[in-house]
Order: sequence, then C-alpha cells, then structure tokens
Amino acid sequence: MIALSTASTYPESTAHAFGYAASVGYDAVEVMVGIDSLSQQTSAIKQLSDHHDMPVCAIHAPCLLWTQRVWGSDPWVKLERSADLALAVGADVVVVHPPFRWQKEYAAGFVDGIAALEESTGIAFAVENMYPWRASSRRGMEMYLPSWDPSEHPYANTTIDLSHAAIARSDVIEMADRLGSRLRHVHLTDGSGSAKDEHLVPGRGGMGAGAFLAHLAEQDFEGHIVLEINTRRCSTREERVGDLTESLAFAREHFAVRTA
Repeated sequence: MIALSTASTYPESTAHAFGYAASVGYDAVEVMVGIDSLSQQTSAIKQLSDHHDMPVCAIHAPCLLWTQRVWGSDPWVKLERSADLALAVGADVVVVHPPFRWQKEYAAGFVDGIAALEESTGIAFAVENMYPWRASSRRGMEMYLPSWDPSEHPYANTTIDLSHAAIARSDVIEMADRLGSRLRHVHLTDGSGSAKDEHLVPGRGGMGAGAFLAHLAEQDFEGHIVLEINTRRCSTREERVGDLTESLAFAREHFAVRTA
C-alpha cells in the first residue's frame, strides 16, 4: 500500500489532499491531525474517505511544535484521541513523535505508556525517528526524550522518516535492520543532509531512497509506505501534481519484490 500524507499538500486543506490522492492514484491516505479543522473531525474524514473511495491507513498524532495546542495540551489525551479517530475511520496505525526534552513527565513514562495504549486500543503506535537539532554542520543538541532514535528502545512499532534520517545522518538501511519486524511504517521522502527538515521528493536527495525501498521489498516489508513530501514551493496545481505523481512512480518502481 502506497499512501499520501495530507501534510504533502499543505497549505491546501485535508479535503484537497484526499482529492489529490485519488486523482494521482495513491492507494490510501495518512491524515496529519493539525490546525486544519477538517483533520480533527471524525465525520469529515469519513466523508472524504467515502467520497473519494480512499481508505485511511494511518493517523499522525498532533505532536509537532505547531500543533502543540491541537486537542489541548495533555500529550496522552492527544494520543488517546488519535487512537479513537484511527478506530473510527479504519486506520490501524497512529504515528507519534517522541516527547520534546521539556516534556519531562511525559517522557519519563513514554515507552511504557505507548505499550499500554497499544494494549488497550489495538492500534499500533509507530514511534518515528527524529534528529538532533543543529543550526549548521556542527554537532546537534538532543531535543527528544528518551531518544530521537526509536531503535534504542523496545517499541513494538516504529516509523522511519528519510528526511529526519538525513538531518541525523543516519543510515536508513542499517536502522531498518536494527528495527527488524518492529518497522511498521515508512515516511518516504528525501533529504540532502542539511540541518533543515526538507522532505524532498524521493530521489532528489542523498538518502538512497530507491535502495532503501528495494531493501524493504527484499525483507518482505508489509507495512505502510507513505509519501510525506514538501510541496509548499509549488506555484501551480500542475506543479504539485507533478511532484505527487513523480513520488508515487518512484515508490512503485523501487518497491518491487525481487524474485530473482
């Protein structure tokens, strides 16, 4: 299943993202719960899914800096509401970032709390790899607890994001091997290795996205592959459609199960 994240069409709305996904030919959508009110409404997501005949495979919890006030300020409430939304729309994954370093109480119980949520909801909470924050090429500062690297902790389900890995200068194939069957979800994108979270169209950066997909195919990866790219610089609809089409074609070309 090759899906499109609604973040990929920002600043256009969640409704536009479903339309793009359907018209370009994606298999499903990942909904980023954000400041767009539609992304927070179960009824709206269900209507969009039905209208476009486009299933929702995952919900991205509102845990970014710019979504800190979405659904209140209690991080556990946000995750519980994300699970409720996922169950209501038929998604089986909630993507979540590790806590920020200033969320010390949340971070202290994060690993066990995620496991408890998975047990109580039946939803996979796929903890995403993040990165040290750095202003330049110098050594970065740890801004996530208990760590930005989910392979260092016993999460049952995890997400690899290639743009985040580019900032952290992580080898994504090695990370996938460390995670093994715990890798449940992929944010397919790319990065150049700068300090910016670029979310490039896959193949336009230096992360070896094609080789990574081929490796996943060889390992019989059965999780979701979600295109999460930045199209904010696209000046026309045609340009955005071009980036979304190129990204989908890249995923399908390189995620081909090797039979030889």
